[in-house]
Amino acid sequence: MLQAPDSFAPRLEGCSWERITLGMSGADVYKLRSSAGVMYLKVQKQSKPGMESLEEEKARLGWLQGRLAVPSVLAYESDGNREYLLMSEIQGTNASDSSFQDRLPELMGLLAAGLKSIHAVPAGGCPFVRTLDVKLREATYRVAHALVDEAEFDACRQGRKAAELMDDLMRERPADEDLVFTHGDYCLPNIIIQEGKVSGFIDWGRGGVADRYQDLALAARSIEYNFGRAWVAPFLAAYGITEADEAKLSYYRLLDEFF
Repeated sequence: MLQAPDSFAPRLEGCSWERITLGMSGADVYKLRSSAGVMYLKVQKQSKPGMESLEEEKARLGWLQGRLAVPSVLAYESDGNREYLLMSEIQGTNASDSSFQDRLPELMGLLAAGLKSIHAVPAGGCPFVRTLDVKLREATYRVAHALVDEAEFDACRQGRKAAELMDDLMRERPADEDLVFTHGDYCLPNIIIQEGKVSGFIDWGRGGVADRYQDLALAARSIEYNFGRAWVAPFLAAYGITEADEAKLSYYRLLDEFF
C-alpha cells in the first residue's frame, strides 16, 4: 500500500485500497473505501515547470464549489517529492462504461447537457486562463524541454516529431476563439452518470477559460474511441451544433498532443 502523508492518517484509517487504471492521468489514482464511504486519492511526482500539478487541480476544485458538481478537496499535501490530493466521491458510473452501449442516444444527450452546464459557468472573473496564447506558450516550452510524449500521439500522427507538429500548430491556429469556461479534458471517463442524469465531473487539472472547441474536440474523440464515429454527430447536434467547425475540431485534437 502507498505510504501517504502522516497528516492523512486519520482519514485513511480502516480504508481498503483499489488502484484505478482507467484514463490517461499522469497521477496514480486510488479508490479508498471505508464504513464512512468512498474517497479518491491522487498521487504524482512533484511537478516540474511545464507539467500539470495536483495543486492546480486543487485550486480549480475549490473555485468550482457551488458552481458545478465536482469533488470536494479533503486534503492536499506536498512533501517535495510527491503531491497528494484526497477528494470526495462523485457517485455514479463514468460515461465510457460498456453499460451505456444499449442506450447511446440517451448518453449523447447527457454528454451534451453536461458540457452545456460547464460552458454556462460565467467565465468573467475566472482566475484560470487557458486561451491559445497561454497554451501555445506552454506547448512551445514542453517541446523545447522534451516533455511531449511522442509515443502517445494519435494514430494519424504516429512516427512524427513534436517539433514538426509544433510547426503545424502555429500555422493552423484559428483566427478567433469563442471563449467560455471549459473542462479542458472533457473525455468520457471524466463524466459521471447516475440514475439517468449527469451527477458530476472529475479530473479538473486543465479547467479554465478557453474556446468551447477545446471540450467539443476531445469529447468527439472520446466518443469515437469508445462508441464509434457515428455517434459524434448526434452528440454535437444535442449540444446545438448542426454544422461543426471541422478545422477547429482537428486543431484542438492536435493541440492536445502536447499535453
